[in-house]
Amino acid sequence: MTEAAPTGAAGNVPGKAPAAGEAPAAAGAPWPGPVRRLTVLYDARCPLCIHLRGWLQRQRQLVPLDLVPAGSAEARRRFPELDHAATLQEITVVGDLGQVYRETAAWIVCLWALAKYRARVHWLTTPAGRPFARGTVLAAARYRSMAVPPCAPGARECAAPPGGAWAPR
Repeated sequence: MTEAAPTGAAGNVPGKAPAAGEAPAAAGAPWPGPVRRLTVLYDARCPLCIHLRGWLQRQRQLVPLDLVPAGSAEARRRFPELDHAATLQEITVVGDLGQVYRETAAWIVCLWALAKYRARVHWLTTPAGRPFARGTVLAAARYRSMAVPPCAPGARECAAPPGGAWAPR
């Protein structure tokens, strides 16, 4: 898997080939082609994460999004090489070609996959938009840190609620 982070460079925007003279998203790697599917690993213990999962599911998607609870057996089966404890600490999105997006880049790539936000998301990768995107992610992380109990140190998986009000519908 390659670590990817959309930035102002065209080569780092999913599905867009690098312009002449620009490096591809993964340094030294050839451009792998367009992203055709993304898997969003979300925290199933977090009310905000559950709300955003539902919101993402209701949006018209230009790139299909698979929403999988972080740290779950399904996430471990799909991505055995990921640090699953880290995926419970920060939003992680994995592209169908092995790209890994974390934190701000993960939120940006989620919005990029949606029809309504595709045109606007490019601004978030510019020097003017990146601080706004980062601030939004930090605010969500702050809320999440107050709403979700931490995992036990060294635990392979965190206990997820069996369902209740936040169960998938």
